Amino acid sequence: MADDHGNTPAAWTAVLVSLVGFTIGAVGMSVTPLNWPLFWVGTVIAVAALPLFFVLVKMGLHESSH
Repeated sequence: MADDHGNTPAAWTAVLVSLVGFTIGAVGMSVTPLNWPLFWVGTVIAVAALPLFFVLVKMGLHESSH
């Protein structure tokens, strides 16, 4: 495995966007009563991280900095 495996702007951005989505969804599931719209907003944000990653790869942001 490469020393810089996953240490690219594309990977970090996708992970952070996914983390934000999961956090929003978790807040929606944690409140009483359940906040389903907030849960689904978080789900959409988390799922959107994958297409975002591929767009950033096509822009050349998934290349090693060496």
